[in-house]
Amino acid sequence: MCRIELIVSEPDAGARLDKYLGEKVEGLSRSAAEKLIEAGLVFVNGKKQNKSCRCEVGDKIEAQLPAPKPLSVEPQDIPLDIVYEDDDLLVVNKPKGMVVHPAVGHDDGTLVNALLAHCGDSLSGINGVMRPGIVHRIDKDTSGLLIVAKNDFAHRNLAAQIKEHSFTRIYEAVVVGNLKNDEGTVDAPIGRSPNDRKKMAVVQQHSRNAVTHYQVISRYQGYTHVRLKLETGRTHQIRVHMAYIGHPVAGDTVYGSKKPLAGLEGQCLHARVIGFRHPRDGRYLEFSSELPPYFTDFLKRLKPF
Repeated sequence: MCRIELIVSEPDAGARLDKYLGEKVEGLSRSAAEKLIEAGLVFVNGKKQNKSCRCEVGDKIEAQLPAPKPLSVEPQDIPLDIVYEDDDLLVVNKPKGMVVHPAVGHDDGTLVNALLAHCGDSLSGINGVMRPGIVHRIDKDTSGLLIVAKNDFAHRNLAAQIKEHSFTRIYEAVVVGNLKNDEGTVDAPIGRSPNDRKKMAVVQQHSRNAVTHYQVISRYQGYTHVRLKLETGRTHQIRVHMAYIGHPVAGDTVYGSKKPLAGLEGQCLHARVIGFRHPRDGRYLEFSSELPPYFTDFLKRLKPF
């Protein structure tokens, strides 16, 4: 069992107990919170309550969470688009729709399953059994390049480059609306959304600095094709930042319109360029990938501005 403790603050006053736990505890759904309450594993000020109990400011909420069941990760013979590979690392062009590493609801068919089949035991173990070799990741519905470490030496070196912002990551996206300026920078901290713990947001507290530079490539009626360079690499950074300035990524039903766009399964976002110093000899390497068909097909359907 894992024990957690929460203190209710002003913004959450009046929330139902099951809803409050579902929003505040990462990875816990409202239905799962309800089951914990019914099992007598949740206490409000030391007493058991029902799921409809209303939280009050200052309430001390304690919950006992069952330890997560370990997932076994099996190698799977899934084709990989490998752009570069040597004894220390490989650069992979991930297709749209592929999850990077196993998680609840996605325990197979992931990039990690494919990497285990391709590399065997020669993957960095720094991120544990579930994420071997994964130095950074991109979302399921984001396509493009990411780097994988084959050993801990390479992993530590590459992670340090990301931390010191010397790692080059350039994306292309189609965003909703027409940007006022041809280029600009979004400098706004990102953290967990206080309203939905499954989402990120621009917030001032419990956040980390985040900087995204953008440049217009071409304009269309109702949309803009942009190039985006990451100075930092926060979760959902581009998607959050573009939505924050009023131009969510086209097809992003999490941070933009809830209505899907025809022909797009998720956001129109591609990790096009990746550059780094090789961990072994320090030489700078940079790779790029062509825009995938889903991206170019969407552009062809748009009318010039």
